[in-house]
Amino acid sequence: MILTTDPPAVPPQTAARAPRRRPPWTTLRADLAADLGASLVVFLVAVPLSLGIALASGAPIMAGLIAAAVGGVVAGALGGSPLQVSGPAAGLAVVVAELVTRFGWGVTCAITVGAGLLQILFGVTRVGRFAQAVPPAVVHGMLAGIGITIALAQLHVVLGGSPRAGVVENLLALPAQVVAHVTGAAAIGLLTIVVVVAWPLLGLPRAVPAPLVAVVLATAVGGFFPALERVDLPGGMLESITPPLLPRGDWAGVAGAVLTVALIASVESLLSAVAVDRMQPRLRTDVDRELVGQGAANAVSGLLGGLPVTGVIVRSAANVAAGARTRAATVLHGVWVAVFAAALVAVIELVPLAALAGLLVVVGAKLVRPEDVRTARQHSELAVYLVTLGGVLLVNLLAGVGAGLAAAGVLMLRRSARSRVHLETPPDGPRRVVVGGTLSFLSVPLLARVLARVPPGVPVHVDLVVDYLDHAAYDHLDAWVRRHRATGAWVRVSEPGDRAEPVAGRFATWSHWQATDAHHAPRVREPAGLLLGCSDARAVPDVITAGASGDLFTVQNVGNLVTDTGARAAVEYAVDVLGVPVIAVCGHSGCGAMQALLTGAAPDSSLERWLQPARRSLAALREGHPVGRAALRAGRSEVDALSMVNVALQLEQLRELGVPAELTGVWFDVPAGTVHVLENDEFRSLR
Repeated sequence: MILTTDPPAVPPQTAARAPRRRPPWTTLRADLAADLGASLVVFLVAVPLSLGIALASGAPIMAGLIAAAVGGVVAGALGGSPLQVSGPAAGLAVVVAELVTRFGWGVTCAITVGAGLLQILFGVTRVGRFAQAVPPAVVHGMLAGIGITIALAQLHVVLGGSPRAGVVENLLALPAQVVAHVTGAAAIGLLTIVVVVAWPLLGLPRAVPAPLVAVVLATAVGGFFPALERVDLPGGMLESITPPLLPRGDWAGVAGAVLTVALIASVESLLSAVAVDRMQPRLRTDVDRELVGQGAANAVSGLLGGLPVTGVIVRSAANVAAGARTRAATVLHGVWVAVFAAALVAVIELVPLAALAGLLVVVGAKLVRPEDVRTARQHSELAVYLVTLGGVLLVNLLAGVGAGLAAAGVLMLRRSARSRVHLETPPDGPRRVVVGGTLSFLSVPLLARVLARVPPGVPVHVDLVVDYLDHAAYDHLDAWVRRHRATGAWVRVSEPGDRAEPVAGRFATWSHWQATDAHHAPRVREPAGLLLGCSDARAVPDVITAGASGDLFTVQNVGNLVTDTGARAAVEYAVDVLGVPVIAVCGHSGCGAMQALLTGAAPDSSLERWLQPARRSLAALREGHPVGRAALRAGRSEVDALSMVNVALQLEQLRELGVPAELTGVWFDVPAGTVHVLENDEFRSLR
């Protein structure tokens, strides 16, 4: 019997100690304190990077600081990503350098204004989401190409020389540059590179930005080399403000440049905003508002003679890591940049150009990320990445992006035209035709060849494991099904999950068979496999497998042991009668049986006798079983590590029994709701 009573009243003294909501001004004060500290950190990161990007762009040095100040104040106040920090970015440095060479600085500023207005139009018309449709492999390949271009060009500046016009020219001229310019500039540039790279590796304080330390140290050492070329400013920020100039021709080229800057700035800003969202779950980006904010910042920056502005992941990450809470941190960092640029021109002019070049070499190198290459390989998009990279390096940025998009399109068409059709002929039971991938008219000849190998009068299963089936393929398969049934055989056409009802939608026309198949063949429900799991109420098989009820033949007992007589009988029945191809042993987190093994059950109890065969798993864990070591290395508790080892040991039991089925180990993380599969002595997450 369950007794229900009213909850006891809370004593007055307890109620008095209950936490009270903080007054609004207290929260505001705490937010401002956190934002102030974060803004100073981002300011220290932004100043040297902005100077370096201006140098790489071939623009006036002060244009970088103008863009940083405008990006912080305008984009920070109006944008849809509160913690994203905007300013000049390395991703546009190559584009701006080409524009300056082709049109001059004044017209480049006008292009920046036009790009900003176009971004505002993107945001107002709510097309920002389409900018996110650009394949990541194209974006990452573009950034890698830009990074290599910047790094190679700035290596010449580090060595005291001048960069060449293109990537190939810079690469070919580099050996001669090394021989001819081993000077103080090279020492300063290499010092900057070493400090920026080594600072985080040595575990030095992250509150002090590595670029700032490198530039300050390089400037101090540069005092011993009076002949070093340094930053040359015509005046303060106010004196550097230059209005944009309208072009005197080549309007088509200017329009293309406006579109290029707008698209690249939009894509880079949105990708950075997505990364910021992942770093802090409290706030979410309003994509359309973010484009409006970025567009307004670019329009203002161009009017004031500044570089194009985008969201910058390096500064945004520093902002989040420094504890920023609101957009006030971004705005304040822009204010600090403006104050610095207006009042400390003399300090900026002490900085050697080689130090900024060394900083840019590191920035460029960081744009070539090995994880992007690995991701592209995992998704079979490495060719798209390499095509984009090669186009950017050998031709120009637009050509590289265009080639990457074309490669992505070709890859999509290739995948859409590819299908896999094969015939399985088990010694007993019906033949099985398995169709995978995309089944279109291009695949009909292959489908016809495989179906022709099915003898007349033989029962057959046709498994459609497809993501698309067009009308031509549908008609051919439907006609074959009718002909084969006319020979006296039965045919069953099914999909994974064996849906009994037709599915609405133009891309699921093959579900027609699910409703009509019962008139031609007995609806024998054949499970896809056997799941041997734990009897814990939290380990629900349908939840773990994400399947429909009845998809699997399931057996559950305490500790998912295969040594139980009932479990062995179930295994024999599943293999011999049902013919299941797969048997999965499934453990789970927080298993009570494993906890009882560790702590010891009551002597001579039923649980103790039941768990006796599982002591082999406990001994294996304590002897350093590789599955257990991997689990403990990953931070799992001893109970969960034992549960994983137990799954591995139960699979060994099945192998010793000679079970003729594919065996797999599964582990369910109950709090996280994630499924892990045993691969190479380690459980790896499926989702």
